Amino acid sequence: MEKLRIMSVFGTRPEAIKMAPLVKELKSRPEIESLCCVTAQHRQMLDSVLEVFDLKPDWDLDIMTPRQTLSTITSKCLTGMDEAIEHLKPDMILVHGDTSTTFAGALSAFYHQIPVGHVEAGLRTYDKYSPFPEEMNRKLVSAIADLYFCPTINNKNNLLKEGYDKDLFITGNTVIDALKTTVRKDYHFSTEILNELPYDEKKICLVTCHRRENYGQPMKNIMKALRQIAEEHADTELVYPVHLSPVVQEAAHGELDGLANVHLIDPLPADEMHNLMARCYLVLTDSGGLQEEAPALGKPVLVLRRETERPEAVAAGTVKLAGVEQADIVSMANELLTNPDAYAAMAHAVNPYGDGNACRRIADAILWHFGRTQARPEDYPGA
Repeated sequence: MEKLRIMSVFGTRPEAIKMAPLVKELKSRPEIESLCCVTAQHRQMLDSVLEVFDLKPDWDLDIMTPRQTLSTITSKCLTGMDEAIEHLKPDMILVHGDTSTTFAGALSAFYHQIPVGHVEAGLRTYDKYSPFPEEMNRKLVSAIADLYFCPTINNKNNLLKEGYDKDLFITGNTVIDALKTTVRKDYHFSTEILNELPYDEKKICLVTCHRRENYGQPMKNIMKALRQIAEEHADTELVYPVHLSPVVQEAAHGELDGLANVHLIDPLPADEMHNLMARCYLVLTDSGGLQEEAPALGKPVLVLRRETERPEAVAAGTVKLAGVEQADIVSMANELLTNPDAYAAMAHAVNPYGDGNACRRIADAILWHFGRTQARPEDYPGA
């Protein structure tokens, strides 16, 4: 019997982190030929993840251009995917999450009448403009997909409410699988300043902020809040790997340059980011992935957004929505920096996102879908 040709498509750093362990799991299955197609929607940050996980793409669209728009990303992905599909001839295409690469990859698969597996399916805010464009991307992919790999039961229930009631699997999140590979106690950073941080003497706060819906006044508010936190807490140091977006670079450096306890550094490779997270005290972020990664490492998270499509962590107590107003962010950070009981309640809460076996469950589901195994794989038992 011929091997199944399963092609994983991704293009951004967060996608790559979450898809890399799945690509490797598929490679380990004798029934599957695991193919990897990257769009390079984020060239530099994507390449760093490929290096960490030792992945070599079978096809590289290399679409990134300076100040690219959503329209150019989507159109370049679509036209580039035509050639990749014709050359690699996949039996199924896997896309992840909610990026423009995800939407274009799924749409291209549909145009070629190839089944689509949606990894990290079912996340919703029910506000089509927040996060933008991610919320609409994932809803459109839901309409195209054939297999749905939901991290949590809440994600599955979202899809059921929308009428998707076939081939839904609760797998846990593949990012937990990735952390098993990258986090080590003896890890030595290549970014030297990270080796020199006083982890045992000061409270190290990891910061990220880059989302499009925070551009403008929300991002200004966030940067002012970070400045106030740094100025009011001498026992705290903020480490902010600044996204390469010119908008983000200007906002961060314009407000935070010159503060001795704020370190604005270049974006980090996945392994450095994960190990910094494992050693830090607190995470302040508007990222989606960090809301899943940090709780798995016992780190409280303040989400710098008005809403989250990951309510499981809020319900579990590992994440709090801080919003985008300066006073709210500062108030919530102050509580965690000064109240040991409040900190412990978040740090010791149970992570709801999986046990590190999501990739195995996804691979099993794919084999079952194609009739290569008889038993439908069981859902993540913590769901």
